[in-house]
Amino acid sequence: MLSRVYHVGFLHTAHAHVEAFSALMADVAPSLTHQHIVSPQLLERAQLMGSTDREVRVGVHAALSELPSLEVRVVVCTCSTIGSVAEDCGRNLDLRVLRVDRPMAEVAVRSAHNIALVAALASTLTPTRNLLQAVAQEANTTVRIVDAPCLDAWASFEAGDEPAFHHRIAAHIDSLDPSFDVAVLAQASMAPAAQLVTNGTRVLTSPRLGVEAACRLTLQES
Repeated sequence: MLSRVYHVGFLHTAHAHVEAFSALMADVAPSLTHQHIVSPQLLERAQLMGSTDREVRVGVHAALSELPSLEVRVVVCTCSTIGSVAEDCGRNLDLRVLRVDRPMAEVAVRSAHNIALVAALASTLTPTRNLLQAVAQEANTTVRIVDAPCLDAWASFEAGDEPAFHHRIAAHIDSLDPSFDVAVLAQASMAPAAQLVTNGTRVLTSPRLGVEAACRLTLQES
């Protein structure tokens, strides 16, 4: 009996992402199959010890190791905190891993100079800032990145109150200095807040851009 080939795999640290990214796959590439692995403990550990912690790396490696047996062609890590670790582990496993925020970072660097980095988790700020800086260096351009954390919103997400979570983030963006060219939402879970912003700030989110990039890579691998 032949095993099923899953075109795109997802590594999540929140169960809420399964439905959201399944819907995106259905919209962006309905003919492509996909599979999900959810490991909330990876984010919990990274929040306590940092994303470079050895146990975080071991856990990410173990989670990704499940996917080659499913013949997954491209894996999207939807957690920005552990995204860099996931890409590194993917290289060690000879597995194509894309952190979900990389395509967003590429758009931000290509189209903006002054970037407000909005995150609801402190552990996400440094990995996302490092990504933006690395992408800018690769593009031989200079960007100004200013941290604009909205840490008090996270309690609503943890409580399962996503509307409150998104409204708090939108209100935070509305309060930012209007001189920013763009606000980058560091976490995939923040994406719906972009539709609630009222002050005209351009907002970039990662889920759709990440899924579209993964689907393009999958088709290239075919």
